[in-house]
Amino acid sequence: MDAFIHDYLLEQIPASSPFFLEIEEYAKQEAVPIMEKDSLHAMLQIMAIQQPKRILELGTAIGYSALRMQEVLPETEIITIERDKDRFSVAQENVERFGTNQVELVLGDALLDFEKLGSKGPFDAIFIDAAKAQYEKFFDLYSPHLTAKGVIYSDNVLFKGLALDELPEVQKKARIAKKMRKFNGFLMDQPEFVTSIIPLGDGLAVTRRRDG
Repeated sequence: MDAFIHDYLLEQIPASSPFFLEIEEYAKQEAVPIMEKDSLHAMLQIMAIQQPKRILELGTAIGYSALRMQEVLPETEIITIERDKDRFSVAQENVERFGTNQVELVLGDALLDFEKLGSKGPFDAIFIDAAKAQYEKFFDLYSPHLTAKGVIYSDNVLFKGLALDELPEVQKKARIAKKMRKFNGFLMDQPEFVTSIIPLGDGLAVTRRRDG
């Protein structure tokens, strides 16, 4: 996207509340990856239309995206898993400060604990934002727990644009980018699902079941 247009679109996004500005600053200072503003705003808009009652998030980090979803969908139950103990502790603090009992934090590995998480389904929305190299496995494990009208959201699918670049020197330096490019093809080849990729932020894939 043209930088001028991108900057203009970012300017149209409402400013975060002081609570979220604080988390955003913490993420910046501690180098914790959080969802970029434009793709997050787009996802929240779609979720506001979809109105999921139960969301599964793979990759809590410090709880930023889970709480942003909760802000837009205060009646929605959100189950979110994080394997890093330090980030999990910060997420716990943020959830407590936000003041909600609708966000269930799980300390664990989304690959190893899939049976435990799956038992909490089915889910109206699944948000994949954990280990990038494992996106295909996450999709295979958790898509069976998606409701008939459910939606899977996958962040970082363009991976700073590197997922689009096939130059050997780029791919040699960006193994994850190659994985994300492969994952995008994997999504497009799913016979039971249809996917659109939104070129905002780091790339957001929106996947739903095919009608009929």
